[in-house]
Amino acid sequence: MRRFALAATAAAMLAQPAAPAFAQQRGPASVADLAEGLLEAVVNISTSQNRGAGGSDAVPMPRLPEGSPFQDFFEEFFRDRGGNNQPRRVQSLGSGFVIDAEQGIIITNNHVIADADEIEANFSDGSKLKAELVGRDTKTDIAVLKVDPTLKQLKAVQFGDSNAIRIGDWVMAIGNPFGLGGTVTVGIVSARNRDINSGPYDDFIQTDAAINRGNSGGPLFDMDGNVIGINTAIISPSGGSIGIGFSIPSELAVNVITQLREFGETRRGWLGVRIQPVTDDIAESLGMARAEGALVAGVTKGGPVDNGVLEPGDVILRFDGRPVREMRDLPRIVADSPVGKEVDVVIVRRGEEQVVKVTLGRLEDGEEMAEGGAGEGEEGGAVATASVLGMTIGELDDAARAQFGILPEVSGVVISEVTPGSAAADKGIAAGEVITEIAQESVSSPQQVIDRIAALREQGRRNALLMLSSKTGELRFVTLRMD
Repeated sequence: MRRFALAATAAAMLAQPAAPAFAQQRGPASVADLAEGLLEAVVNISTSQNRGAGGSDAVPMPRLPEGSPFQDFFEEFFRDRGGNNQPRRVQSLGSGFVIDAEQGIIITNNHVIADADEIEANFSDGSKLKAELVGRDTKTDIAVLKVDPTLKQLKAVQFGDSNAIRIGDWVMAIGNPFGLGGTVTVGIVSARNRDINSGPYDDFIQTDAAINRGNSGGPLFDMDGNVIGINTAIISPSGGSIGIGFSIPSELAVNVITQLREFGETRRGWLGVRIQPVTDDIAESLGMARAEGALVAGVTKGGPVDNGVLEPGDVILRFDGRPVREMRDLPRIVADSPVGKEVDVVIVRRGEEQVVKVTLGRLEDGEEMAEGGAGEGEEGGAVATASVLGMTIGELDDAARAQFGILPEVSGVVISEVTPGSAAADKGIAAGEVITEIAQESVSSPQQVIDRIAALREQGRRNALLMLSSKTGELRFVTLRMD
């Protein structure tokens, strides 16, 4: 009997599925204690805007015949509604959180306080304080506010490390959805590094913790009570949460907030290049083992690297020790770097990896500067026009410049016609563009284009890498199949 019992037990154990290699953990039993300790630091942001008469959404009083029996009625109605050229006040609501109790510093979204004439912070105990704007950044949608800390004892929260957060980790959002007041929601990190095309530095944390209208500017906490994100945007056909919300990661926010507090504005690093993605075709044309990095498509005239240290056709792989895995990584890394800093940049140039040193300028000083400018090519050529790779090309003479409006500083070989359905047409090449380089060598005549393509074919290349210039000098790279 004993032997049978043991055998039966052993058989039952064998019949059970093997335990997974990782421990199964349920969600937190409760976040009540955590939320209780954080609610005081989260505020509701109330703003008001004075709008003068005649706004686009104002309804004018109808014109009535003199002496009409309805005249008194309509005059009273529109006077009460703020019509009849009376100024009106428009209010909006959002969220924010205190990060410095001694200085009275509050963080929120820029779009929460944009165009506001008055800003007020409403605390969980019902008290209210007037807030003033310290600084704002439209590119990351962050604003820094300040209240008088002598009027109320404040409680602050601190930023955590958003890089340490993992997909599937529990997070908690506190905010002011639909103007209801302090509301706590819990969910997980659904994804990281989301690009929702809202700005040049998109790198959002995606969460399914309920975020609704009015949550904007509120904090996203980890389970240690640290702020790892600023709730900013949602995807919602209905206007309510469908479990897709986005938060600015603390890694990106902290540097912006520090600059806004110190200077009242951002001071981002600036490299002064135009970039485009490295596709598989481009990587093959450049002899790279895989598609990675950011391809320099143009250099800003008068910018930090307008001294030849970087050239169109360079592929940036690392910047100041940080990897550039894809094109959109580079703007964020450069922007986070101090103005005036000399950094090492790892590039691939003409198939060889090398390190160059660049000194960063300030982005805000160079945003209005014109980009581009192609290198000068050699004069001469054996043919005036030619047909190659689905394009009709010709000399860039005065007649061609006048025909297509090409600026004097642009040099190369003009494309006068593109064959419909050709590989060139499929890549969006258009008449009036100028071929400035092929396989990173300058061309200035149709004959040089023919010779360069013939040489590439002799080398066994299947793609030709073309650098094209617009009529105003903006550069881009395109690869064309030669078979």
